[in-house]
Amino acid sequence: MDKEFNSLFKAINDHNRRKILDMLRASDMTAGEIADAFDMTKPSISHHLDILKKAGLVLDFKEGQFIRYSLNTSVLEDVLTWIMNLKDSNNT
Repeated sequence: MDKEFNSLFKAINDHNRRKILDMLRASDMTAGEIADAFDMTKPSISHHLDILKKAGLVLDFKEGQFIRYSLNTSVLEDVLTWIMNLKDSNNT
């Protein structure tokens, strides 16, 4: 579990990746749609998406000729549960 949390915290430690997560919270998007919101190269966007996918924060699925990305809220729920358990253990 520590390895998964380490990759998750690394993934959210970057402003651009947090912005991508915010965008995906609103709706699923293609890499091109995500790239349009940034002033960076498409390979850089792909790198950020890859880090988010490896952390389990983003899921991707093929839709025609495009790959669509969506937010994986179950990983966030796991982190919140872990944080709440830390909080609860301090109150006992």
